[in-house]
Amino acid sequence: MIKRILVAYIMIVTVMFGILISDRIFVKADDAGRGKLVYIIPVEKEVERGLEAFMKRMTDEAIEEGANHIIFEIDTPGGRVDAAGHIANMLQNLDIETTSFIINDALSAGSYIALNTDNIYMKPHATMGASGVITSDGNAAEKKAQSAWIAKMGEAAESKGRDPLYAKAMADESIDLPEYGAKKGEYLTLGAKNALKVKYAEGIVNNRTELLYELGLDKATIVETEPTFAEEIARFLTNPIVVPILLSIASLGLIVELYSPGFGVPGTMGLVSLILFFYGHVVAGLAGMEAILLLIIGIALIITEFFVPGGILGLLGGGAIVGSLFISGASVSHMALSIFIALVVAIIASVILFKKMGLEKGLFRHIILKDSTTTEEGYVAHVNRLELIGLEGQTLTGLRPSGRAVFQDETLDVISEGTFIKKDERVKIVKVEGARIVVRKI
Repeated sequence: MIKRILVAYIMIVTVMFGILISDRIFVKADDAGRGKLVYIIPVEKEVERGLEAFMKRMTDEAIEEGANHIIFEIDTPGGRVDAAGHIANMLQNLDIETTSFIINDALSAGSYIALNTDNIYMKPHATMGASGVITSDGNAAEKKAQSAWIAKMGEAAESKGRDPLYAKAMADESIDLPEYGAKKGEYLTLGAKNALKVKYAEGIVNNRTELLYELGLDKATIVETEPTFAEEIARFLTNPIVVPILLSIASLGLIVELYSPGFGVPGTMGLVSLILFFYGHVVAGLAGMEAILLLIIGIALIITEFFVPGGILGLLGGGAIVGSLFISGASVSHMALSIFIALVVAIIASVILFKKMGLEKGLFRHIILKDSTTTEEGYVAHVNRLELIGLEGQTLTGLRPSGRAVFQDETLDVISEGTFIKKDERVKIVKVEGARIVVRKI
């Protein structure tokens, strides 16, 4: 009897312990990530300074809100190396755990951003790599720039415990990795399976839900972020292709306005383009108040030039405006190219408009002197005595070539046609040009 009671007791304890353990496991699974805060930040379109500003704003917000994890959902063809470098520095300095979730492509600068995060997960069809440095004209960058970029790619991978060989192969076409689809002369691009194989991805997931489950964050509080409308506009306006277009429209509009009466559509277009340029760069965090102040000073100096002669104020004003453009740009070289394009457009427009319209219209009509010292207006510089032509007389002095001669009892200062004429020679007046009386020997 005691034995049966003991067996029953053991069975009851075993069952209760099993229920307790299973309940603890259930609670643990059900509460995975509960109480944690996860920020989802999209990394889309081109990598440029506008994206950098957006990511900086959102990571700062995540830190302030006490986020436990940041997930970057990446789908980008790449972009500017300098912007990617700034983003990488920001990621390396974060104390929060970071994960890159590659939805479609993380190419070029996009792969560099992914390599600077703690974890990488990919969708089955996603790719990362093809990270060679390409200039704006589509050619490979100089060897110095390529070498620096290859080193940065390797360092980014190594900083997160990954083999740097594959990161370097993404940027160095001389590395031969045919087993991963990168023969010599080609940049390495890793699909999801190969990325998992070389430990460049922690896993392959189909969607965000699976990713959160893999990270143990399926019950965490999720904060989805997206760029504001102003940031979207700023990203468009700071695009390397859009910047020279804006500056060209600004220069063209203002030049056309100089030849147009009143202030109309061309001038408005020019000013709006200039305002959009600075608006985009201010929102993107590229331009500060010093750039705006320099622009205002430049415009004020140019306006003052219309009322104060000399030209120095105009030159200083133009220099101030160009300076404000340079300190607003993401790259000095790109800004120099954009300003050069705008200048060429302005020169061509000026030549065409001058030939077609002259300087009789527009703002020029207020700053160009139109008065002339004509006889009709009462101005007489010298009496043009055309009646003297044909008169004959005699030299009073030798003409070498100038001298004096007498015509009908009137002594005049004369000049020979070019040959020497002796004293007391007969001469004839053949031309009168103001005070200049030309004679010829008879």
